[in-house]
Amino acid sequence: MFGVSQATVSRRWNTLLPVVEKVLAGHVPSPAEASAGRIVLIDGTLVTPWDRASEGTRMFPGKHRDTGVNLQIAATLAGDRLAVSEPVPGSRHDTFARGQSHFPEAFAEREKLGDLAYLGTGMHTGRRKPPGRERSAGDNEANPSINTPRTPVERAIAHPKDWKVLATRYRGPPTRFPAVIKCHQDGHSPRLPQKGLVTPP
Repeated sequence: MFGVSQATVSRRWNTLLPVVEKVLAGHVPSPAEASAGRIVLIDGTLVTPWDRASEGTRMFPGKHRDTGVNLQIAATLAGDRLAVSEPVPGSRHDTFARGQSHFPEAFAEREKLGDLAYLGTGMHTGRRKPPGRERSAGDNEANPSINTPRTPVERAIAHPKDWKVLATRYRGPPTRFPAVIKCHQDGHSPRLPQKGLVTPP
């Protein structure tokens, strides 16, 4: 575009990326600060880079049947992103990816909602259907009360996937991907807590 080659764009991008990261660093609250007094919604998503033969099967999750990395997204009940984790090879489960991120420490004192992928992590989740049996009436009533408030995190996940760099397969070097995610995350400042969304005691 505008008579500029892709090689020139890539060189400029690689030069500016650390500068953007440095400039934004002092203006974005930490996830722990931004989530104070708020309920935290957490979910994982697959982001698809180019299929690199050198990565073997470590980037290939059976669930999605595609090459990618797992990103953990934390959001508020208003759908504001609080944090995006470092990428983890997509062949790993959401529980593992969360454990590899800074989320357990950043949101240690927060009330957290997650889907069934986070069973056993201490987060509030629904309950699985017992093997060979139907869910109890109590489970059928309780599960929607957890799953319905989680819908804003889906919006928070959809937003970064609209970025041009992620809307199509990420084509840059894998070593640069964490910096790309961090700069896009730092460019999004969460709104102030909204009335009525304070974590209950």
